[in-house]
Amino acid sequence: MKKILYSFLLLSSAMLFAQKNTSAKFAIAHDIVGTVDMFNANKSIIQSSKVYNTPASLPQNLKKYSFISENGITEYKIKSNYGLDRISLASLNNQHNLPETNPVFIEGYEFTDTSTLIYGDILARSEVKDYNGQKTLYIYTTR
Repeated sequence: MKKILYSFLLLSSAMLFAQKNTSAKFAIAHDIVGTVDMFNANKSIIQSSKVYNTPASLPQNLKKYSFISENGITEYKIKSNYGLDRISLASLNNQHNLPETNPVFIEGYEFTDTSTLIYGDILARSEVKDYNGQKTLYIYTTR
């Protein structure tokens, strides 16, 4: 009985830590991950945008982001004279003394490719948690 209870508690805690924030709306600009809220706060730098409502509607260049497009994804084009801070997930892992190849969770979505670049503006809060026996970086886009 103890084994069953322990297994249930372990499984439920893993599910709790890995819950996706379905209200998070991701955006991509120049192959870098951001959020719609981040771009809405910087409207003056936006040249154009296009919303894709389903993973099936994504163009070929965005197919690799289909795992974060459950609620749609917006592609932005930024005016050429504006640069936003960007950082790779591998570098963020390194800053938190984690192996560069560890997956990173952003709002509960698992990013396994740590060469992925994200905009620094989405880093509202981060913490290291244990996920499947491995220290893992969790990033939240809101405080």
